[in-house]
Amino acid sequence: MTYGILLAAVLYILLPERSVASLTAVYALIALLVFFLARYLSTYYVLDDEHLRAWRLLGGRRIALEEVRRIDYARLRDLAPTGGWFGVGSWGWRGRMWSAAIGEFDAISTDAALGLLVTAGDVPLYISPNRPEAFARELSRRVRSYTGPLDHDVGALPPAQ
Repeated sequence: MTYGILLAAVLYILLPERSVASLTAVYALIALLVFFLARYLSTYYVLDDEHLRAWRLLGGRRIALEEVRRIDYARLRDLAPTGGWFGVGSWGWRGRMWSAAIGEFDAISTDAALGLLVTAGDVPLYISPNRPEAFARELSRRVRSYTGPLDHDVGALPPAQ
């Protein structure tokens, strides 16, 4: 949606009968659009033996696997994020947001509709890997090797019967 609004603003400025801005404003809007697109496209997640790393252009977060307490499926809309960095939410350094349901959390994601909420440390982290189920299973497996079973873990396989 953000990219659509920025594109509409650029097109509005470029329309000949409405041209009210200088060429500098057009270049500034295009640069802003390219920056946000690069930030979106640079988002990735890495699991290694000790950490979960979520990274994107100009910000990231590293969580020690031994600190993970919960792994939940989540939707950014359900968390109802408000606030953030001067009210612009995930555009902030690490996407720090506030939710009435869970308090402060970081969002380093590309998909607001399907993701994982990893509770670790003082601030939970919302991520949106391409395959959330598989990522949750692997994250759960690695975390359980440090801590044992978690209180809530969507990646844990049900016990065999």
